[in-house]
Amino acid sequence: MKKNLFGSLALIVLAATLQSAAPQKGDDVMTKENGTYIVNTTTLGKDVVGYVSATPVKVYIKKNKIEKVEFLKNQETPKYMVKVKKALQGKWDGQKVKDAAKLKVDGVTGATFSSEAIIQNVQLALDYYQKHK
Repeated sequence: MKKNLFGSLALIVLAATLQSAAPQKGDDVMTKENGTYIVNTTTLGKDVVGYVSATPVKVYIKKNKIEKVEFLKNQETPKYMVKVKKALQGKWDGQKVKDAAKLKVDGVTGATFSSEAIIQNVQLALDYYQKHK
């Protein structure tokens, strides 16, 4: 009886140790630094593809307002991504999350797939934030 009890206790301790060492849900998607939530769509939006590849972003949110949207490395054609950045960077800045989630942002002519993928990634980030903050 003592042997089984000790073995069971050892398994419980091992399981608890492994669980606490494992990354918690969302660690790769949303972090918090100095009161700012940062939602990274690299894994969240891995299936959101522009013309060539995934188009991840980081959305910085503080006090329920978007501070900025950072465009992350992707494989889209650079000259088209420059157009997308010019047109979309800053579109969400200063917006309350709920308002930004409803915001209808137009894509960029000539870079439609890339811009729509960026817009979709921002929406994913905002939805994730609202559900997990």
